[in-house]
Amino acid sequence: MATAIKVLMVDDEAQFRSTTSKILSKRGYETTVAESGEQAIEILKKAPQDVVILDIRMPGMDGHEALARMKEIDPDVQVIMLTGHGGGESAKESLKHGAFDYLNKPCDIELLSMKIRDAYDAKRQGVKEEKKAGDIMIPIADYTTIDADSTIKDGIERLRRSFETAAATSRLMETGHRSILVFERGAELVGILSILDLIQALRPAYLSAPKPSMADSMQYSPMFWSGLFTTQARSLVNKRVRDVMSKAPLKIDENTNLMEIANLIYTEKQRRVAVTRQGKVVGVVREQELFFEMAKIILAA
Repeated sequence: MATAIKVLMVDDEAQFRSTTSKILSKRGYETTVAESGEQAIEILKKAPQDVVILDIRMPGMDGHEALARMKEIDPDVQVIMLTGHGGGESAKESLKHGAFDYLNKPCDIELLSMKIRDAYDAKRQGVKEEKKAGDIMIPIADYTTIDADSTIKDGIERLRRSFETAAATSRLMETGHRSILVFERGAELVGILSILDLIQALRPAYLSAPKPSMADSMQYSPMFWSGLFTTQARSLVNKRVRDVMSKAPLKIDENTNLMEIANLIYTEKQRRVAVTRQGKVVGVVREQELFFEMAKIILAA
């Protein structure tokens, strides 16, 4: 490293503190150790640090209190919380109060090193507080919804209107929905009705049915499909949305960070996620919202 990153390691477990700090020092980090939150505060007052590795559960001043004090002393210091088994919720709570990230103990040293580098880069680039899911979501009031027992005809009409009214709100200015959320009696989110779902429902059932074992090589000739699109579309008119919808999107809390959303959408092959507040769905984040956030950052660089 051209400039050594100053890391303060705060943990009451002597063996873990000693071993981890030695490894980090060998990797080029300028590492200081503290065995308590109180000691860490005194060190931070005298010698500014780039990144603090802070255990949540410690005697005396715990990690949450230490985090608050550290942010008072140096609002720009980046803090990575360490939590033991079962402490995930406590660690997530620390993110709301300014922590950069958290890791479970015992943590992989490679992962810890990468997190330190990410935290340092965020500090250097002046990334003080990134947007969360609630900041970029489309509010549920602005997103098209429908009841599961509504007809496909009603669903198509609402989906078509979502494109026509896209310019009516700044949150939808860029693009229409391509899908609508399906609720059970207006309360529980139970599915999605997308254009792809409608196309799948349009296809003749025999195309999706398993072929007889003696006919594995059977091919259905499109030359006989003339007029089939119209008849299949008409057959959907009185079907219910629940008959053709796909499963409900994954749910995330409104305070979920953007990288977690991006990772979820990519790994789970989702095009949208539902945003919740105290368990209630309050909005939607689509891949488009992430794209526009990426565009703002990259085009402004």
